[in-house]
Amino acid sequence: MKIRHNVRAILLDRDRLVFLRRGWPGGPAYYTTVGGGVEADDADLEAALRREVMEEIGATIGPVTEFLTLTEPGERVSVVQHYFRADVLDMDLKRRSGPEMEDPDTGDFSPVRVALDVTALAELDLQPNELAEYLRDHIASWST
Repeated sequence: MKIRHNVRAILLDRDRLVFLRRGWPGGPAYYTTVGGGVEADDADLEAALRREVMEEIGATIGPVTEFLTLTEPGERVSVVQHYFRADVLDMDLKRRSGPEMEDPDTGDFSPVRVALDVTALAELDLQPNELAEYLRDHIASWST
């Protein structure tokens, strides 16, 4: 069986979390993390994460800490999602450059800031559910 690795970022911008709002015309919106697949020319998971964060939201980030790994088994390919926590150092949407920005089928792909608390998280349709549950259980310890 083949294994594909993805990197995902839980980003803290001062007292806010940064997620991506996703949706298509006529459909419901949901929220997810910034990130994507590890490419052959990425030196390691952290390099892939930094590339994805720049491509998708035009941000640079500080030190990263992996805090959760989820595996999505498939018949031919299993996907291992590596979740990292990092602080946003700066963000400029004009620097977005990923292939998602050029694809008209991408739909809404907007960064949003959400309060760093359980109530705000509970109001989101954050995907995947395992991540949403983890954050609701641990977010209080992340508050500054």
